[in-house]
Amino acid sequence: MNTLIIEGTKSTPKIVLNKEEGTFLFSGHSLPEDAMGFYAQVKAWLLEYLTNPNPSTTFTFKMEYMNTASSKVLFDIICMLKDPHTKGFDVRVNWFYQEEDEDTLEAGQDYASLVKIPFLFTVYAG
Repeated sequence: MNTLIIEGTKSTPKIVLNKEEGTFLFSGHSLPEDAMGFYAQVKAWLLEYLTNPNPSTTFTFKMEYMNTASSKVLFDIICMLKDPHTKGFDVRVNWFYQEEDEDTLEAGQDYASLVKIPFLFTVYAG
């Protein structure tokens, strides 16, 4: 399975999805005009990955800002991780947020309560 790397811009996050290395990273800003379109290849890659996931899957989110449309799509992506979790795979989310950014923390907490997979919340300096 090929690695998917999307370099970040001022309005889109850096995304690295690497099955071989077990690197699944979303970082930066997410406010594309068409969030569904921007994340379509990410969701397609993830659908393929989930047909044969690693025994342990950890997604890292280090989002500095995300608009409402991006937040919804990222939640959809996190929801895709529920299936392997319920099948006994080790699935985790590392959710980083800046100490003063209560919105990002609350978004992660909301996602965690809805998907029921392990989340680790970590403060980082911007």
